[in-house]
Amino acid sequence: LCQSTAPTPLGADIISTVEFNYSGELLATGDKGGRVVIFQREQESKNRPHSRGEYNVYSTFQSHEPEFDYLKSLEIEEKINKIRWLPQQNAAHSLLSTNDKTIKLWKISQRDKRAEGYNLKDEDGRLRDPFRITSLRVPVLLPMDLMVEASPRRIFANAHTYHINSISVNSDHETYLSADDLRVNLWHLEITDRSFNIVDIKPANMEELTEVITAAECHPHQCNVFVYSSSKGTIRLCDMRAAALCDRQSKFFEEPEDPSSRSFFSEIISSISDVKFSHSGRYMMTRDYLSVKVWDLNMENRPVETYQVHEYLRSKLCSLYENDCIFDKFECCWNGSDSAIMTGSYNNFFRMFDRNTRRDITLEASRENSKPRAILKARKVSTGGKRKKDEISVDSLDFNKKILHTAWHPKENVIAVAATNNLYIFQDKIN
Repeated sequence: LCQSTAPTPLGADIISTVEFNYSGELLATGDKGGRVVIFQREQESKNRPHSRGEYNVYSTFQSHEPEFDYLKSLEIEEKINKIRWLPQQNAAHSLLSTNDKTIKLWKISQRDKRAEGYNLKDEDGRLRDPFRITSLRVPVLLPMDLMVEASPRRIFANAHTYHINSISVNSDHETYLSADDLRVNLWHLEITDRSFNIVDIKPANMEELTEVITAAECHPHQCNVFVYSSSKGTIRLCDMRAAALCDRQSKFFEEPEDPSSRSFFSEIISSISDVKFSHSGRYMMTRDYLSVKVWDLNMENRPVETYQVHEYLRSKLCSLYENDCIFDKFECCWNGSDSAIMTGSYNNFFRMFDRNTRRDITLEASRENSKPRAILKARKVSTGGKRKKDEISVDSLDFNKKILHTAWHPKENVIAVAATNNLYIFQDKIN
């Protein structure tokens, strides 16, 4: 079942991140224009029994504006790189959003009542003449149309020299990580003017630089453990109890390369674009250009599961290098029970893998097949020879249509898929 948002002009409206909150009732997207759009799930009603699961716009606000770094003569894009929700502590919701340089903490609150009957001012807000006030009034709360306000509570700036690629809220709910190409910083949510640098891989001579940090995430239960991945295809797990500076990792995950399959593109396609801990904290998943790998935290020398996302592109690496697609950064996500994983591909395809049955499926997010209550059909790609009726040839894939960002509801089979400037929400078939 599908729901998609209305089409908008390209450019600033290209979705750059998608994230469900802890309950799954809210879904946030960030775009290249620096905007955050929050969708809220409709409650089921007797009049509309099938409306449950539909997400409607709850709040839209401008999170980041374009800036200019005068010292370096650089423009800082407003594009939202990542959004991370904080666990809900009261009636309001909180989220962190970041562009390349600045992280902001937003509070999203709603009002449906207004006070009337002030003593010192009229209803239109003008101050009254104190000498004309002859009696006291008791202000009353009157119902009003629901108003959702987004207000910036903290701004965490000036801590990253390079572009921020990850933020991750720690399980203590007091601290969070932010990572750029060469450093990982630890922040306290209440302190904006300083952070603690826990990883720094910058060499003394930048000509000796061999790898960069591509993603980082906190462990879901142990607030002292985090991982970060590199452009060399390695993952380092660090324990903050071992040392204040985590330049030496506690565990090092790397799969040895098969020398027979080595090529000019090997290093580029082995770069990890995303790393995600499972909800249980036992496993982690990494996405490189052609595959998704699941690692057991107790086994460092090889992944326990490897899923080929689009192996048919191996013969196309030369043209993908020429059109820069080989540098696309695909994300991946777990379902709520860690039994299935999802990641994106080209031609608006996205892939889902069932870890128990080892079955996989390719689905397409497109406006043609996104009518409400429509059931998605599995898609297949043919790599040569005779093409069957339902298959699409690898040569006719559209590499401009790519699904880089996906999110899975934490408790239910509801998924959100960002295809350029459209957001698609699919859910399990309802009888």
